[in-house]
Amino acid sequence: MSSASKPVHAGRSRGFSLVELMVVVMVIMVIAAIAVPGLLHARMRANEAAAVASARTIQTAETMYSILYPEVGYSPSLAWLGTNGSDCENTGPHNSCLIHDDALTSGIKSGYVFEITGDGTTPTASYTLSATPVSPGISGRCGFSSGQSGEIAIASQAGSGHFTVGSSGCGD
Repeated sequence: MSSASKPVHAGRSRGFSLVELMVVVMVIMVIAAIAVPGLLHARMRANEAAAVASARTIQTAETMYSILYPEVGYSPSLAWLGTNGSDCENTGPHNSCLIHDDALTSGIKSGYVFEITGDGTTPTASYTLSATPVSPGISGRCGFSSGQSGEIAIASQAGSGHFTVGSSGCGD
């Protein structure tokens, strides 16, 4: 073969140039900039939905508790609705074992802090349940409150109001 028929690579090395790599990195950064806020928003919505579901669970447990322990009324503590460190062999007002979710009865679940406040009477005739985001704007956009009526109130940065299951909630 003659030297004229061989391809000549005069000083050109194989691989990607710096410009080509920078273009690929920029494309990846643009895709990430579009996707990440959507993922964070979806996570907040999931936390909010979980908070409403947890509030419904607590409401049901409170109703059952007031029926089981009429001398106490509604439970003044989330821990009393759960196992409260027991094995649930023998239940009582301080470990009713109505909620078997230790995360919920500890007061922190899915980016929300849950708290029950009784009315201070014996038996407790009413209670207030509040659920607030651990990190507002990150773990959730709004807080929730409820009581023995079963209605869940929503409080967001845009204002407050009431919603029913199936409404958009949280300022959507």
